[in-house]
Amino acid sequence: MDDLLDLDALLTPEDIELRDTVRRFGEQRLRPHVADWFESGQIPVRELAADLGKLGLLGMHLQGYGCSGSTATAYGLVCQELEAVDSGLRSLVSVQGSLAMFAIYRHGSEEQRRHWLPPMATGEVIGCFGLTEPDFGSNPAGMRTTARRDGSDWILNGSKMWITNGSVADVAIVWARSADDGILGFVVPTDTPGFTAREMTRKLSLRASVTSELHLDDVRLPADARLPGARGLSGPLACLSEARFGIVFGSVGAARDCLETTLDYVATREVFDKPLAGYQITQTKLADMAVELGKAQLLALHLGRLKDGGTIRPEQISVGKLNNVREALRIARECRTLLGANGVTLEYPVLRHANNLESVLTYEGTSEVHQLVIGQTMTGLSAFR
Repeated sequence: MDDLLDLDALLTPEDIELRDTVRRFGEQRLRPHVADWFESGQIPVRELAADLGKLGLLGMHLQGYGCSGSTATAYGLVCQELEAVDSGLRSLVSVQGSLAMFAIYRHGSEEQRRHWLPPMATGEVIGCFGLTEPDFGSNPAGMRTTARRDGSDWILNGSKMWITNGSVADVAIVWARSADDGILGFVVPTDTPGFTAREMTRKLSLRASVTSELHLDDVRLPADARLPGARGLSGPLACLSEARFGIVFGSVGAARDCLETTLDYVATREVFDKPLAGYQITQTKLADMAVELGKAQLLALHLGRLKDGGTIRPEQISVGKLNNVREALRIARECRTLLGANGVTLEYPVLRHANNLESVLTYEGTSEVHQLVIGQTMTGLSAFR
């Protein structure tokens, strides 16, 4: 598909080279298998993490500790190319780098950073991020997982749900409530006694991704397992902002793949003795989708520049996440109509993207949560309670 708005002119040569490298990796290494991974609900996480680590994509926007320290825009473009293949693949990179690694990088001690970040950057060690609970998603302040002191140790009890990579992870970042200290973060090796993880199955979305439930039953941790720089909800919320930024770009990739697939299809599919692309109603749908995709791409790039300049605000990321995921899902659904019955098969990626985007619409903050964040910024009044 031609670059309708000449967006490449807004990118540096380095951005374009990295984007194209990841696009080739996606086409050669990932796309040939992703429909099978989605259908079977099985994905070789460790093998893929090693490949992604070799490309330097895990924690790529962090400085030092084996990470390349790329720009936020470059990281966003990587997310875009990975999600163009499948949202689950972008989630693997996002959870590893923007949640688990970023939590240690931002809130951890120097010893924790040196111990965990280098092997996580190579994919040798896989991380997960335990915040969401069975009864508390949009309201993490209500979490029931507890942390209590026992001498110099901490004892954790509770459960977490919808945790990407949880049952394959080597280390979990777990958030828990202390009666005396409020919400705290902990680095929990998953072989710690009392820690168990169960893979969640029967999903209709993000099937090319491992989703798990975590259980902590008197998990005893030494004092130095606590993230010393995290206290209160600001700790996990800062990590969520990092992950949401990747979604702003990633959702654009899913939408682009749907539209490119549909353009190829309507050019060759004949209806009433001429290509489907030659009908007015088809072209109006294509034009509307291309316009929304271009706007979403421009918004993502603008937010990338703000982040690179150090001026981005959480509510701006909410604007990007709300708009781009919502429009990507609309594009995927509209593309499905042009593919007809073929659109519901795994021979084409469109409904797979749509199913995945249903989850992306909800996680890292639902659309309604982001609407309220934006509304609070506009009015100065909180409508959360």
